[in-house]
Amino acid sequence: MSRSLVTEPATQAGLEPQAAATPPAPGPRLGVDVRRLLRFFLSRPGLVLSLVVVVLVVLAAFWPTLFTARDPLLGVPADNFQPPGVHHWFGSDELGRDTYSRVVHGVALSLKATLIAVTVAFAVGGALGLVAGFVGRWVEDVLMRFVDVLLSIPALFLSLALVTALGYGTVKVAVAVGIASVASFARVMRAEVLRVRQAVFVEAARSSGARWYSVLGRHVLPNAMGPVIVLATLDFGTAVLAVSSLSFLGYGAAPPAPEWGTLVSDGRNYLANAWWLSTLPGLTVAATVLATNRIARALDGEWAKQR
Repeated sequence: MSRSLVTEPATQAGLEPQAAATPPAPGPRLGVDVRRLLRFFLSRPGLVLSLVVVVLVVLAAFWPTLFTARDPLLGVPADNFQPPGVHHWFGSDELGRDTYSRVVHGVALSLKATLIAVTVAFAVGGALGLVAGFVGRWVEDVLMRFVDVLLSIPALFLSLALVTALGYGTVKVAVAVGIASVASFARVMRAEVLRVRQAVFVEAARSSGARWYSVLGRHVLPNAMGPVIVLATLDFGTAVLAVSSLSFLGYGAAPPAPEWGTLVSDGRNYLANAWWLSTLPGLTVAATVLATNRIARALDGEWAKQR
């Protein structure tokens, strides 16, 4: 009798703490992530403004009619050299063409060239760095010496030499700018591949008998892409500036195509009496470059520190 009385409370005492110690099932983390994301953006108004600028630029590239209904090539001689105002937000040029509509429609040309340039640099440079870092030995030596030669030449001078050999045009300017940026992508990709190749999970995959292409595709490449994608975002702004610079020098699309660099170049002859022809397109280029650089900086380190 006494044994049963002692055993039953002991059993209950053993069960109750175990039930009390069982943690509740974790709920979804979506709300926590959303709150963290909101805090991240609310504490960085400059980043929010940069995202708005980039979104507006992308929308203008694909749907310019959302921002203006004017024809960028149609001029009204009676409206030539009109200053910025209600009827012409960015003023008008020497032929009476609306500068705002020309800037908006020029986004498509400039963004197209920029995307081609970044894609060429990302694909070619990433492939060179991937092969050099993963294969190693003499292949790495040959490829990286080629990359060192590219790095020894200033990017703008290399772009000028390439576009002179390729010829004029938006696509050729974009290819020249992309090839000039190959070296930086190759070095970053090689460094990341060398870091990931020595990781424990890669060694474990090799020890388990995985094929080299399986190790490369499933383990090395996905874990080495992060910094290269950040570099592509950062290089986007640099490519916008480089493409606009070459267009300013006359290597871009032929007139009357409203490329951003061409607009700045055409307006420099009228700075004394029509400052807006060069200033406002130039400010548009500057805002786009600064916005993309701000987003790249946020992707590079700020969001990782918040996680």
